[in-house]
Amino acid sequence: MLENESTTENLAGFIVQACKAYGDKVAFYCGPAQLTYREVESKSRALACWFQQHTALQPGDRVAIQLPNILDFPVAAFAALRAGLIIVNTNPLYTQREMQHQFSDSGAKAIVIFSPLAEKLSGVIDKTDIEVVLCTSSELPDIVCEKDMNISSIELAIDSCVDSSLMPVIVPPDAVCMLQYTGGTTGRAKGACLTHRSVLSNMAQLSERLNGVVEPGNEIFVCPLPLYHIYAFAVNLILFFSMGNANILIPNPRDLDSMVALMKPHKFTGMAGINTLFVGLCQHQGFRDLDFSHLKITLSGGTALIDSARLAWKEVTGGEITEGYGMSETSPVISINHPGKEHYGTVGHALIDTDVQIWDVNNTVVAKGDVGQIVVKGAQVMKGYWNNPEETSEVLTSNGFFKTGDMGMILDDGSIQIVDRLKDMILVSGFNVYPSEVEQVLSSHPDVLEVAVVGVPDAVTGEAVNAHITAKETIDLVALQQYCRENLAAYKIPKQILVVSELPKSAVGKILRRELRATQSG
Repeated sequence: MLENESTTENLAGFIVQACKAYGDKVAFYCGPAQLTYREVESKSRALACWFQQHTALQPGDRVAIQLPNILDFPVAAFAALRAGLIIVNTNPLYTQREMQHQFSDSGAKAIVIFSPLAEKLSGVIDKTDIEVVLCTSSELPDIVCEKDMNISSIELAIDSCVDSSLMPVIVPPDAVCMLQYTGGTTGRAKGACLTHRSVLSNMAQLSERLNGVVEPGNEIFVCPLPLYHIYAFAVNLILFFSMGNANILIPNPRDLDSMVALMKPHKFTGMAGINTLFVGLCQHQGFRDLDFSHLKITLSGGTALIDSARLAWKEVTGGEITEGYGMSETSPVISINHPGKEHYGTVGHALIDTDVQIWDVNNTVVAKGDVGQIVVKGAQVMKGYWNNPEETSEVLTSNGFFKTGDMGMILDDGSIQIVDRLKDMILVSGFNVYPSEVEQVLSSHPDVLEVAVVGVPDAVTGEAVNAHITAKETIDLVALQQYCRENLAAYKIPKQILVVSELPKSAVGKILRRELRATQSG
């Protein structure tokens, strides 16, 4: 057995152990295609051999993976890990500017790319260190560049090394396994250095919380959140896979017709999502007609769960939503409700062996029930930001606490309640206004579909509250303002409510307040 695959102290060994344990069970579905655990093992081993034998890549080199949720993703990710490479998860929707920043910042030497993105890659590849390109299509795209490139397809690479032997690689637990770039809400995206130990520790912590609900080998999870996002990568690709459960990969969750069609053939037992996806699905007749008799767990993360989404989900599926909380920098899960014992309006209790505290501006613990910044200490916390000691020092303290930038409090029962992002807080005449509270009120109105609240400069109050909503055709803005007056203190009431056709969203479906702020200030 290989050095890096004789242990479960790194992800390569963890993956191989699952493949051997679950053999012919289906690991991934994507439409009519599927991969068994045995196929995942053989394909990822062959591709890892190709990395070793047909490229100049060395353990520790970075490989960007820019794929949607297709069967090539787990094969490519697991192959990179088995070859001792560091994964750089990359959003397929990135612009050339975003691609160049991430590839250059990470120093990626190789990329596994969705073939339709080849034209975008051509425009930036000469400004990066990338010399190896693996495409999803057997018909290789024309990538225009000035340097000699090693270009192949995933299929051809696998076929060329199907009988090859994987060279031993020593990968210690504290080695970096991936660079997970943050959303860049405070500027240019930063790469969080996650280690094999941090990811595996977090999966053990989450497994303990889900024990008794998620049964090894018996679950079929719908996976609409992108695998390049830390949540789906860790929870679906690592944890649920390691337990012998199947994942239904959804390449494009914005296409609800397609998503419902991909779900329909399966007796799915769980899924993860966020507000916009829950609301959209619950309004889709095809989804409402599905069989939910096997559904036993629905997870929510990434943004605060709103009551209207939770109640709609309950009405349509009969199931509850279990909300959790995490960040790219924490591999990712910090806390989650106990399934079946949800405390709505909170993100539940901290995971086992996770120290969550609430600090004031002086880094002092506040009184229980008071609002402050959420800080976290535990094995799941990142090493730091890639090649960015200044940003690292701002968020990691000398005694190991990570400053999340989120405002919250710990309730009497130990549950954590998130109030809002520190940088999203609006200051109206000296009073703190948390956008999520105003959004919760507005979204509870029956004629409001989605909402985002931001602060804008105001000559009198310093800042004013502005709300952007998508709504039903029958919306009465005068009545909606009155509804706000009945449910919010005067300084929290939106000075302006704007009806828009759609709200800006990230690839995960999270509403982007920063883009609305930029529009307002522009």
